[in-house]
Amino acid sequence: MNMLNVTRLVFTTAVIVFLIAPLLAILPLAFTSSAFLNYPIPSWSTRWFAELVNADAWRRSIVNSLIIGLGTTLLATVLGMLASLGLRNRTSMLLSAAKTVFLLPMVVPAVVLGVGMQVLFVRVGIASSYVGVIIAHTVVAIPFVVVSISGALAGIDRRVELAAESLGAPPLTVFREVTLPLAMPGVLSGAVLAFATSLDEVVLTLFVAGPNQRTLARQMFSTIRENISPAIAAAAFVFIVGTVTIALLMALLKRRSRHAAA
Repeated sequence: MNMLNVTRLVFTTAVIVFLIAPLLAILPLAFTSSAFLNYPIPSWSTRWFAELVNADAWRRSIVNSLIIGLGTTLLATVLGMLASLGLRNRTSMLLSAAKTVFLLPMVVPAVVLGVGMQVLFVRVGIASSYVGVIIAHTVVAIPFVVVSISGALAGIDRRVELAAESLGAPPLTVFREVTLPLAMPGVLSGAVLAFATSLDEVVLTLFVAGPNQRTLARQMFSTIRENISPAIAAAAFVFIVGTVTIALLMALLKRRSRHAAA
């Protein structure tokens, strides 16, 4: 192993440690028996996980996160797929501007989006509703879906689709039988990113959600402001384990899709 490879290995390891160190510091506190977030841990307990299940506020926030997250994933994936197909293989100035518009929610401050959506949703009558929160989360999730699916579509050999069209297949059949299976890895990646974005979104939820739409991220934020409890660490543990599990399942599905396409 030469010096360059050693340097790369050391740098990569340092970056990984830097990224996961905060998680390794907080996650063990989910199993503390103490009522405070501190070390050393006096004894191990699952009392805070029981609180997530038994406390109405935590239980309801988990259910809300699943409802809103699944709704956001479905809506963002469908809209992101349609947008990616519309922007595919286009080079005009107008479509280049359209691509920029789709990516704007990634760079616009969440507070600006939150204020604008709050004003708009009040006028159309969907403020403090599940529909409003799902739409708000979809706005910030679509850019990730578009990037993921656009990358997958760019890797598809156009001649495969042209061959299907030359055999008499209508456009919908070509999309269903050829394009979608080949782009499925990108679609699944976009769906995972949309779900993760919805779970993690706090600022927009503060602006557009009502008391009945309090998500897990918002509940954690409120708990930190009002009373720091190890239940936050337990919620973070569930949060992270759930996200990693979904990512692993999607990676498995992507692998199977690639084998099926091959």
